[in-house]
This record gives sequence, C-alpha cells and structure tokens, in this order.
Amino acid sequence: MTATAPDAGTAAGILRLGNRFCDAKALLTAVRLDLFTVLDEGPATTEELRERLGLHGRGLADFLGLLTALGLLRRGGDGRYRNAEGAGRYLVSGRPGAVGGYLRGADLNLYPVYGQLAQALRTGRPQARSDYLGMLDDPVATGHFVRMMDGLTQGLGVKLVAALEGVEYRSVLDVGGCRGQLLGQLMTERPDVQGHVFDLPQLEPFFHEYLDGLGRTGKAVFHPGDFFRDPLPSADVLVFGHILHDWDPQERQQLLDKAYRAVNPGGAVLIYDRMLGERSDDTENLVASLNMLLVTDGGAEYTVAEIGTQARAAGFTEVTHRPLADFDTLMVCRKH
Repeated sequence: MTATAPDAGTAAGILRLGNRFCDAKALLTAVRLDLFTVLDEGPATTEELRERLGLHGRGLADFLGLLTALGLLRRGGDGRYRNAEGAGRYLVSGRPGAVGGYLRGADLNLYPVYGQLAQALRTGRPQARSDYLGMLDDPVATGHFVRMMDGLTQGLGVKLVAALEGVEYRSVLDVGGCRGQLLGQLMTERPDVQGHVFDLPQLEPFFHEYLDGLGRTGKAVFHPGDFFRDPLPSADVLVFGHILHDWDPQERQQLLDKAYRAVNPGGAVLIYDRMLGERSDDTENLVASLNMLLVTDGGAEYTVAEIGTQARAAGFTEVTHRPLADFDTLMVCRKH
C-alpha cells in the first residue's frame, strides 16, 4: 500500500482528511486489544478473532476490513486474517523494535486531549487532565508511560554510538532517561561504558526491573532527583533525548547550562528531538510540537538554529547536527 495525503484541493479530499482521526483510532484500538499479537499466534477468521479477543461481534468484520484497507492486515482466500509485514514487525507485543507501547500511551494520553486543541490555542494552556507528577503517583499509569517512552528510543543506541566517533568516553548519563531503555542499548554497543540515568525517584523501581530483565543488574546507576533543583552527576557524555522540547526556552537554557557544568572536559552533550525545518515535510514534527502545547506548560519543538544558539550560550564551542531517525535530529555539543 502506498500512503498518500488526501487531495486538499477537492471536497472529497478535505472530507477524507477530516476523517483520518477514524483511521488513527482504529489502529490505536487494535493495539489496545492486542490484535496483532493474537494474530502472530496464527491466522484467524472473524469468528475466531471474536472468540479470542472476547468481543461482541457487531462491527468486527468492518473493523478488520478497515485495518486491511489501511495495510495493517491481510485477508487470505480462506477468509483468515494475518498481520501485514509492518504490523508483524512493529506491532506484536514484546518484539524487538515494537512501537505498540508508544501507541498505547498515545491512545491514553494524547488522543483524548486533541479534542481540546481549540481551547489550548485560545489559552496557551495544556489540556491534559492530570499533570506529569500526578501520573507518577499511579504505578499503572507510569508503566504505560515508560513503555510509551521506550517506543521512541528503539534502535537509537547504535546511531548515537556512531555519532560519538572521535569522542573518548567511559561514562554516559541519560538525563530524564526513564527506565533506562536507551541506556541499555548504549551499554550493549559499548559494554565498557559505565551507565547512569538521572530521573525522578518514582521511576527508579522501573529502572531496576528493566535492568534485571536485561540481565544487567548492578551494571548501571540510577540517580533520583529533579534536574531543575539538583545538580547533574558528572559524566563524559550526557544525553537529552526528547527532553528539552518539554520546556520553554528559558528552562532549556537552564538545563544546557547545568549540562555544560556536568559534562567532563573532552566530552559531549547529545540532544535529540523532532527539530523543525530539517526535513522537506515537517508534518510529523509540527504534530509533535502541538502535542507539547496540549500536555506541557511551555514546551514546543524548536529549530537547530535556536537550540544551537542556546548551546553556544552555555559554553559549548563545537556544535554540529545530523539526522538521527525518521523524524529526529541529533545535535552534538563538544566541551573542550
């Protein structure tokens, strides 16, 4: 299937564009039902899926038909549904590279607040029902959140190690590193590196649980704290991955100033976010910036020029950037 944007020059195209939220919700619902994981166990008919998923049955054939039209499922001549290639690779729970954790989080946290986009634009205020710190008091909600963050870092470890070519480092600190998913990737690529995560205390149990699952118990250190109130631990490399876009420009400057003081001479600070203006089509990154409007007090995506100016103001003299992933841009700030 070739994905093309609806033709906004026609009435039919505009109506199709306005209804794309229906497509998105169909995918998010399939992930919530764990449909793709069930189909990974074997192809199934509509009736078999009804039984396996515990569904009523009304609307199910249309639901499966829509997912097929979207290129997520395939229906054979025997009437059985199978995962399409991409769904089988990225939407089966527990599979390396799976992005279902992010989509589950988006379904719970982002989809509802988009109904309040007009109010956010009128007031400039976030529309999420609960604040981040309040969410962390709920272990179930926090579990959904950490898996959502995992979905944004899959496969980045190899690329970050490649970007550090020429930098001598023995320690890495992931600032706001959640449960350490990215750190685990980095340590797999560089087993000699001492790993550290700095994040809020409520995330520490998830960090230890994750490292235990990787068989790396005791191989990395979690530093509980608030990066606006507490000093950052020193390291040869500091990583700000999908962190700086949560804050307004003044707060970003505070964090970069602290990072400059914390990184060891000769080391580097890595910043990656969905920076604007680096791709011919900024649609996804503009959506990400609106996400920040809806769920943070002052966050937004930013340009390479904006964050580069702030990095130099913090004291970094060598600042370079490159594409990192499908939508992310990486900035490497060296401290000599």
